[in-house]
Amino acid sequence: MAITDRKKVWRYIMRKRERAEYIAARLDQIYPKTPVPLDHGDNFQLLVAVLLSAQCTDERVNMVTPKLFSMADNPKDMAALKEADILSAIRTCGLAPKKSKAIKALSSILINDHSGEVPSSYLELESLPGVGHKTASVVMSQGFGYPAFPVDTHIHRLAQRWGLTKKNNNVVKTERDLKLIFPEDRWNKLHLQIIFYGREFCTARGCRGIKCEICRTCYPNRKKPYD
Repeated sequence: MAITDRKKVWRYIMRKRERAEYIAARLDQIYPKTPVPLDHGDNFQLLVAVLLSAQCTDERVNMVTPKLFSMADNPKDMAALKEADILSAIRTCGLAPKKSKAIKALSSILINDHSGEVPSSYLELESLPGVGHKTASVVMSQGFGYPAFPVDTHIHRLAQRWGLTKKNNNVVKTERDLKLIFPEDRWNKLHLQIIFYGREFCTARGCRGIKCEICRTCYPNRKKPYD
């Protein structure tokens, strides 16, 4: 690479880092506290709630989990329920039939293979039915306090709008880029701050990269919607 090319790359990195520093500082001002949005009493309930949140709002999950956890709030009791009973409690969540099957199956696995405890490793969590990397990351972060940067649709969209990852990247690459640019000790809080901001100010159709404060500050010359 020519010297001039290296300078261009360095300038781009500096601009990107400046945006990241501004974003982190502004989010701290707007959301100094980051309560976990899914209601739960322990890591098992958190795991179930996060599983239910796929293609479903947190508000909806918080509406259905009280009934579900009144029926069974631990792996042993959940595994003893009929799949149809679980389904009846979570029916209004997206993909409810698939989720009810996964909840019953993972509860049995926790009893048989993990002494009824939720494991604290990505490998073991992602081996459970219905648990992917994003769900495992949320449990590791919010349940065990392990540094993680779960990337959902809100974070993926905003990271692209704010120039923190490339437009054509997938969620795996977006997670990698965010972990590279933000300090590890900020990951858990930033994950929630970005979600809160995306829901309140930078919605999919409400901002489109040109209306909210952070989008306008990061890219003041952007005129066309950034979809």
